[in-house]
Amino acid sequence: MSNKKKALIFGVTGQDGSFMAKLLHKKNYSVHGLVRKSATGNLSNIKQLIQKKNFYIHHGDLLDYVSIEKIIKKIKPNEIYNFADQDHVRWSFEMPLYSFDVTAKAVVKILEIIKNYSPRSKFFQPFSSNMFGNSPKKKQNELDKFSPQSIYALGKVTAYHACQMYRNIYGLRLYGAIFYNHESEIRPEEYVTRKITKAVARIYYGKQKKLFLGDIKTKIDWGYAKEYVEAAHRIMQLSKPDVFIIATGKSHSVEYFAKKCFQYVGLNYKKYLIIDKKLVRPSKTSSLIGDTTKAKKIFKFKIKTNLDKLISIMMNNDLKIELNRN
Repeated sequence: MSNKKKALIFGVTGQDGSFMAKLLHKKNYSVHGLVRKSATGNLSNIKQLIQKKNFYIHHGDLLDYVSIEKIIKKIKPNEIYNFADQDHVRWSFEMPLYSFDVTAKAVVKILEIIKNYSPRSKFFQPFSSNMFGNSPKKKQNELDKFSPQSIYALGKVTAYHACQMYRNIYGLRLYGAIFYNHESEIRPEEYVTRKITKAVARIYYGKQKKLFLGDIKTKIDWGYAKEYVEAAHRIMQLSKPDVFIIATGKSHSVEYFAKKCFQYVGLNYKKYLIIDKKLVRPSKTSSLIGDTTKAKKIFKFKIKTNLDKLISIMMNNDLKIELNRN
């Protein structure tokens, strides 16, 4: 019998799930990833892993209780990471019931299955800074009050309380992190950072004329997704289940992000940026900045990639993609 650690990742084709799969595979885990039917055509983030030994794909859906039960019963993983949710805030306004089902109700289903069939499994649930909504505080910590301003945030608050309840009542080993915005070169382009880096690369190569954005004064605490996933793994290695804020502790405006991306290719953003009122969200959250004092203290969490470095990673990637499309 192999003594390799077994991990199961929900949402393995997404940004965080695929980074986690690569990290765990490198750490010699046996990695199992759940892929839903609508994502089977979108395996680009894990294509290098698919051919490798000790990486396994399972088909199922978080909204299908039977498929999740079957997989957890069969694998009985040491660690389960749930990176599958509908995490786009604008979409959550357009598809509120679906968004809530995936972000909240599916978590309760997973916890029930773990309780019944694999109670020794450690489970990691990511939460979101959006849970703090219109927080009056300059920085938020783990003890601050939630005030969700979107269905997505409401789903995350529900998932948070579900995890607390199952941990307290059934003694399950449930870990979590409240992630602030975390971006990367594989972020889908409906997110503002990747929309900007792709547009700038296209403008630089003469394939696009303008960049359309909504509220450019919005300030965001942006970090590098790869580092946040590493933090998630470190949290799961702690002997005592806990929840930590993972953030950079600094915020920058959307305008700053765009300006820096244009600067990266020697262009002045003011010549290309157009404000489109239709892109402004129906609800505004405060400028949220994470206080990572607890994570620094408990497991020496430290940010290695600042925003300028993140921009260079994303811009290099998108410039290369656009160049190769010629």
